[in-house]
Amino acid sequence: MFSKQQLRKLIIPLIIEQVLAVSVGMADVIMVSRVGEAAVSGVSIVDTLNILLINIFSALATGGAVVAAQYLGQKDEKKASTAGGQLLLSSGFIAFIITLISLMGNKIILRQIYGSVDATVMENASLYFYITALSFPFLAAYNSGAALFRAMGNSKISMIVSLIMNLINVVGNAIMIFGFHAGVEGVAIPTLISRAVAAVIILILIHNKELPIHINNLLHIGFHWTMIKRILRIGIPNSLENSMFQIGKILVQGLIASYGIAAISANAISNNIASIGNIPGAAIALAMITVVGQCIGANDYEQAKHYTKKLMRLSYIIMFFLNISIILLAKPMIALYGLSEITSTTALRIITYHSIASVLFWPISFTLPSALRASNDVKYTMVTAIASMWLCRIGFSYVFGTVLGLGVTGVWLAMFADWIFRGISFTWRFYSGKWKLKALGL
Repeated sequence: MFSKQQLRKLIIPLIIEQVLAVSVGMADVIMVSRVGEAAVSGVSIVDTLNILLINIFSALATGGAVVAAQYLGQKDEKKASTAGGQLLLSSGFIAFIITLISLMGNKIILRQIYGSVDATVMENASLYFYITALSFPFLAAYNSGAALFRAMGNSKISMIVSLIMNLINVVGNAIMIFGFHAGVEGVAIPTLISRAVAAVIILILIHNKELPIHINNLLHIGFHWTMIKRILRIGIPNSLENSMFQIGKILVQGLIASYGIAAISANAISNNIASIGNIPGAAIALAMITVVGQCIGANDYEQAKHYTKKLMRLSYIIMFFLNISIILLAKPMIALYGLSEITSTTALRIITYHSIASVLFWPISFTLPSALRASNDVKYTMVTAIASMWLCRIGFSYVFGTVLGLGVTGVWLAMFADWIFRGISFTWRFYSGKWKLKALGL
């Protein structure tokens, strides 16, 4: 169903898009670090919370992309377009509700989660949370539109729009922080503007009637409850999985906050740099939705299995060379942030451990389950991920970090234990063939 050229056209833009997202995140933290470690910590703890909220409608985008890809596999472009319209409508509505809750509950939410953090960190976090919450509806529209283009096998469009969005963000950060000497608002305002621009562009592009998936009139879509239910059947378990995953990270972040500002900053920097090593796996996970989804729509389970194995091999090869490079370059990369010696030393140790674990376990933990989701096997991935999060990541974080006194390093070791549990579970599920029954609706 897919030639090597088609796979390259799908995967390479996705990798570039992931590189852009991570590099801009790094640029944000590097620039805000010039304001001080309290600002870095404030941005870091809110970003953890923002990811939880964003993942709710990102999961819906995945659900819509799976449904649309399966319809394209059936050669039914009309229903694929209907699925696209319902995705934009439902994700936009949910994002609007999340924005209202975030704006009204700003400080209450932050105090409930991070009540023990330094007062300066809390002030920075509150301001950053307020401004970035305004961008959620725009990000939902962009994510949904980008997911639909990827379902069509056209990841080049989402890459170009992402490039525009990230350029606006980086240039805006530089102007606000270095030109106007702004604090965390210098990072938050460009984020809001860039996401709004990206949403407008992607909505204009998806209006093109020549596309297999297109939206004729955004203002007169109307609710199609049968289609929304089908999207939610995949989107809700995926959303619950992502949400519980992020809730676990927030609880762990609260534990890290109790270790002091140096631990929070080391964790933020480590997350920033370590995420580079996961870029290929994350990009190929997105490609899995399109490739496996269309194979499932065409009722060709052998090709679904073939392409899953092929993409997994590719993920491991690229991640091996990338993470070796990160280990070699970690020290000069950390130096860019200009942080204290104790923070830098801790970050270096964490990044080294992460790179080794990433090569071994990340693809089977996070890339492989995308193939299962594309075959409608979403409940298994949800239950496995939630159980792993609470048993391994949260439980072991307390044991390793507090009981054994390993601090923030112990929290990362607990995360690796989570990866191992997930990886073993998803690998067993794939080779058992039970996902094929879910693809048939059994």
